[in-house]
Amino acid sequence: MNTRVLVSGGAGYIGSVLVRILLEEGYKVRVLDNLSFGGDAIVDLLDHPRFEFHHGDVRNEEDVRKALEGIEAVAHLAAIVGDPACAVDPVLTRSINLDGTKMMYRIANELGVKRFVFASTCSNYGKMADSNSFLNEESELSPVSLYAETKVEIEKFLLGQEKSNVCVPTCLRFSTVYGLSSRLRFDLTVNEFTKELALGRELIVFGEQFWRPYCHVRDLSRSVKAVFEAPIEKVSFEVFNVGDTSENYQKGMIVEEILKIIPDAKVSYVTKNEDPRDYRVSFEKIKSTLGFEITTTVPESIKTIYHAIQSGVITNPDDQKFKNID
Repeated sequence: MNTRVLVSGGAGYIGSVLVRILLEEGYKVRVLDNLSFGGDAIVDLLDHPRFEFHHGDVRNEEDVRKALEGIEAVAHLAAIVGDPACAVDPVLTRSINLDGTKMMYRIANELGVKRFVFASTCSNYGKMADSNSFLNEESELSPVSLYAETKVEIEKFLLGQEKSNVCVPTCLRFSTVYGLSSRLRFDLTVNEFTKELALGRELIVFGEQFWRPYCHVRDLSRSVKAVFEAPIEKVSFEVFNVGDTSENYQKGMIVEEILKIIPDAKVSYVTKNEDPRDYRVSFEKIKSTLGFEITTTVPESIKTIYHAIQSGVITNPDDQKFKNID
């Protein structure tokens, strides 16, 4: 395969996994990243014959043009990710997540890039009106954080482009991610809960009844590859939720799965009746349209994370480098 793709944010938690999957499948992969969390996640790839790294900023036109030269498809992951990180500097968040993304797409279209896959989020749904329902791609969007607001705005921007544009956009609404990665994070629900209990600490859970869909980092990455390889008419100007309907969990359900392997763990629950993000999601569209199915479940990954910590493979899991906020 000679397809040359750009992964923006390719040194990040999801990006570093996606890059490896694409290289395994024969793609030529270029990464554009500002290395805000360092480059350890991709340092072993620097001598790969089909890997290329560009150190740059998605807000810098020269950096973006150089990164997009000769590219056929883009996976745009570069962003300030998550509610807490976005709240630290809202101006910077809007600059990167909005201005940077819009420029990336416009230049990609100008240069003749064929596909533009945008990493969005199921957080766009906010809170479901009916607790017994499952939200789908046609459901109303109710973002309740700056992070989700930027994702919704970019979705509208991309889906509002001229259908005659050379560069075809696809928006992937990722479930809440978890799992091991070269750029590991322990500030994500499944990873964090497992870490705390694996280290013998008491876990305090706020609002155990709230729902959220979860998806392994490798499966989220596989969904990007699935879009790259799908007939363009199936993904052109489309939105797909990414995950599996069976992987919607309440926080308390995740704790129950961890307790199956650490039965004597200490857990305290704090009542919280108001959480603006409470939603269950259907993933039937991506399954029926692209034949996409997940390969890893939350219970399986909990065991892997627990073993990685208990065995000492991950040293000092409390290190600040495993979080998205300095």
